[in-house]
Amino acid sequence: MLWIILEQMQSLRVTMQERPWRMKRSFSRSTLRGQKGFSEIDLKLEMVSQDALRRTLFPLGGLTKDFVKKIAAENSLHHVLQKKESMGICFVGKRNFENFILQYLQPRPGKFISIEDNKVLGTHKGWFLYTLGQRAKIGGLREPWYVVEKDSARGDVLVAPRTDHPALYRDLLRTGRVHWVAEEPPAALVRDKMMECHFRFRHQMALVPCVLTLNQDGTVWVTAVKAVRALALGQFAVFYKGGECLGSGKILRLGPSAYTLQKGRSTPSMAVEGSGSGRGDSPGRGTTL
Repeated sequence: MLWIILEQMQSLRVTMQERPWRMKRSFSRSTLRGQKGFSEIDLKLEMVSQDALRRTLFPLGGLTKDFVKKIAAENSLHHVLQKKESMGICFVGKRNFENFILQYLQPRPGKFISIEDNKVLGTHKGWFLYTLGQRAKIGGLREPWYVVEKDSARGDVLVAPRTDHPALYRDLLRTGRVHWVAEEPPAALVRDKMMECHFRFRHQMALVPCVLTLNQDGTVWVTAVKAVRALALGQFAVFYKGGECLGSGKILRLGPSAYTLQKGRSTPSMAVEGSGSGRGDSPGRGTTL
């Protein structure tokens, strides 16, 4: 819808102030770090172009959800107050996610395999039905197991026995070419080739301190100060600094997990999305696969 409106505005030669639009909030720094109840427009708009943002107004952009609900209550808009938060895929609605996906994708049966001893624990209908970090429903097992890796070539899903298992934690990733909201890229990153900031890859998660390392092709290495749980290929890492959303990049490569590093494997492989993510050196860690 935003793109249709933008095209109509351009055809009517509607113009607004031409300065770069920065995704800043009027909240405190602690609020930006993920307190509940505040708008998250940055996670929806970090891929929108400057041309579109210069022509866009956000009347609720600086309000909390609680404040908006208060306005709704004062105006007897009870259907707004009774509406539950959307936690799943918005267009799927109230239906079984696995059944919904299998209406469009053919089942690809595979095995659940323990990452600790390579033991086959059960079977599944397709690796694409699972997200890193989620609990795997394995028939016949009462104790919980969690998805830590997916092998799309073989169709296997690797699982670990605890929600805090080190196989779920990584502190290094590489994005595709970053879309910068206000400038391309930030001057400090161009000058120093490295920049401290924060990032997140899920809605409402706490911001994670990190260091960005700029590559010549516009991609960045992201080194988290502390290992992060359930990083996944295909998600978007969204970057913040000083109360401002800087932009985002699609996660194409993941560094070795804490479990891999603990086991002391000499040449740990990196999870890579597709064949077009290329090869490169991770910052300060030597050549990776």
